[in-house]
Amino acid sequence: MFPTSDDFFPSQSQTPLLDTLQVCANKPDTAFYSPGHKRGQGIAPPLANLLGELVFQADLPELPELDNLFAPEGVIGEAQQLAAAAFGAQKTWFLVNGSTCGVMAAMLATCHAGEKIILPRNIHQSAIAGLILSGAIPIYIYPEYDPNFDLAYSITPAAVEAALKQHPDAQAVMMLYPTYQGICGDVEAIAHLAHQHHLPLLVDEAHGAHFAFHPDLPPSALSAGADLTVQSSHKVLGAMTQASMLHLQGNHIDAQSISQALQLLQSSSPSYLLLASLDGVRQQMALQGKPLMTKTLQLADDASTKIKQIPGLSVLESTSNQPIPGFITLDCTRVTVNVSQLNLSGFEADEILREQFGVTAELPIHQHLTFIVTLGNTAADIEKLVQSLTALAKQHQTTITPQQPECYQPRTSPPSQLSPRNAFFSPTQSLLFEQAMGYISAELVCPYPPGIPVLMPGETITSASLDYLQQVLAFGGKIIGCSDATLTTLKVVG
Repeated sequence: MFPTSDDFFPSQSQTPLLDTLQVCANKPDTAFYSPGHKRGQGIAPPLANLLGELVFQADLPELPELDNLFAPEGVIGEAQQLAAAAFGAQKTWFLVNGSTCGVMAAMLATCHAGEKIILPRNIHQSAIAGLILSGAIPIYIYPEYDPNFDLAYSITPAAVEAALKQHPDAQAVMMLYPTYQGICGDVEAIAHLAHQHHLPLLVDEAHGAHFAFHPDLPPSALSAGADLTVQSSHKVLGAMTQASMLHLQGNHIDAQSISQALQLLQSSSPSYLLLASLDGVRQQMALQGKPLMTKTLQLADDASTKIKQIPGLSVLESTSNQPIPGFITLDCTRVTVNVSQLNLSGFEADEILREQFGVTAELPIHQHLTFIVTLGNTAADIEKLVQSLTALAKQHQTTITPQQPECYQPRTSPPSQLSPRNAFFSPTQSLLFEQAMGYISAELVCPYPPGIPVLMPGETITSASLDYLQQVLAFGGKIIGCSDATLTTLKVVG
């Protein structure tokens, strides 16, 4: 663990980067440097009216006092050290291109072209981009799936162990923790398996940046033994959108390789507004994280308790008393509501809530709506949510259960003919959907629900894949990743 003594660097109450940015923003300066708006003087009036003028005074470039993101020796370096201590890492990097660039950097730093990486089939599309950039060969593991709740869980240690035995030449293991719905797999067991094979465990922990700050939340990936984790500080904490962190511990991954990869993927003109928000949120969580998360958990529990009492609605609950494969524990700040007994899809319920009641969910899928409760929510927000769901349920009282498509969860991947990288860089053409069978997919085709890709770049398009995708559309699902979301056409290699 990184030392936290004041003998090494200032206490967690300090915000070196944020403080320095404030000094620079308030200091008179005749600017002959970018950005072109010159500290707000050239901003278009409508934008200034929306955001105010002060924010543009702080929209500054890499002035000498503000350090350099790619060679931090001053306030950025100090802020990153403080973040490492607060989040339990040996080293932390600030990310201004979101968790997307962190996931890609993790893959670039651990896998070269032609080398294998074991990862979930329902991994985020940023990992697919990482496969394309690195040239790594994916060994996909299907997550556990509950057809009754229509939810994908995590990959299991048993599945990882089987993949490691079948592919002893793999270079890394990656997992998603938690899922969008807050479902958490067994990071500790999977980390142990990876380390037995002298491999690093990479974790996409985009939705788990708050885990380190309260004992009633799932354990953070680092505390459970992960070597590298990427967290979206903006998703559940108070950072600005696009601001994330990458954390590293142990000796399975070379820190310099991470730095070099991030130089390829991050902007050479990073936003100091984003960087300063990371410094600010670190201080906030280090000093007030537990009480803030206590309040957040209380609000989420209040929401769940009241929503469960609404006829026709149910709430996803933890299985911690009796863990099941792929579902060890649940982040209770995620409130996932099943609306299927109302004879509504999650997509329909989401549209009604937003248009009629001004309540917007984080993620609608076929049977569910997932709401994120964070430190920014209030008791009034919870009351509005409960009232809106109560009204929705009264409008659509029914005991009819919507029919589900058969085999809604595919269990095997189509055969791969090309690596994702080779498929991406090959010449492509668009074919009518019904003509694409037998061709090699040039794009990601992912249905929601259940959020597990049916086709990845480089895989052969089979009749089973096409039939399944037609079922998804027929039952109101949504297709993402591909160029034609209606599936009139598919992009193929050739």
